[in-house]
Amino acid sequence: MNILCCDDHDLFRDGLKAVLEGLSAEHRLLDARNAAEARAALADHPEIDLVLLDLGLPDADGLDFLLELRERHATVAVAVVSGRETPEAAQAALSRGAVGFIPKSSDRALLSRALDLIFAGGRYAPPELLAAAHAAADGPAAATPPQATPTTSTDDWPLSERQRQVLELLARGLTNPEIGDVLGIRLGTVKVHVARIFEVLDVSNRAEAVRVFTEREGERSGAGGSES
Repeated sequence: MNILCCDDHDLFRDGLKAVLEGLSAEHRLLDARNAAEARAALADHPEIDLVLLDLGLPDADGLDFLLELRERHATVAVAVVSGRETPEAAQAALSRGAVGFIPKSSDRALLSRALDLIFAGGRYAPPELLAAAHAAADGPAAATPPQATPTTSTDDWPLSERQRQVLELLARGLTNPEIGDVLGIRLGTVKVHVARIFEVLDVSNRAEAVRVFTEREGERSGAGGSES
C-alpha cells in the first residue's frame, strides 16, 4: 500500500515510518510537510492509496484540506492523525469523509491496530471520543459506539465489500498475485485483506477460511431455498 503522511513534524513522520515497518504487510511511505507538498505528491504519485493527515498544517485548515482531498481524489482514503484530541475534532473529520481518526497520543500498539484496521478497509476512531460526541448531540443516554466499524458488512461478518471479494476469490483457488490482478490492487493490499479475513473468521490459513466460507454460503443457500 502506498501511503502519504502529511505532517509538518519530522519526528512524528519518522515515528510513523517505524510503526509501518513493523507491520506485516508491505507499505511505501511518502512524506509531505504541508498541503502544498501533499497536492504535489498526489499529482506525481497517482498510485497513492491512503493519506495520513494532520489537521494542524502550516498552510491550510486541516478540515478544509480534508474536504479538498475527498473531492479531488475520491479513490484515495484519508485518515486523520491529529493532536486535536477532542470529540468535536473526531466527529468533524469523520463527517467529512475520513476513514479514521487516530490521536497522536496513541501508543505504538494502538496505532498499529488502528492502521491495520484501516488498511483492511475498516474505519477507526477512539470509542471514548465518539461516545462523548454522541452524548453531546443526543444527551447522556447515547450509546457508546464500537471501536471500529467496517465499511460494509456481510451477514454477521464484519467484512468490507473488498474483503468479501477477496474471500470469494480465495474460495475459487486464486493465489494472492492472481487476486491482485483480478481486483486491480497491489499484492501488499491483498495480503492485508487476507490477514483481516483470517482474523474475522478466526482461522489460521486459506483452507480453513475457504471451508468456513463454503459452509456459510451453503447455509445461506439452504435458508433461501426453504422459503416459499
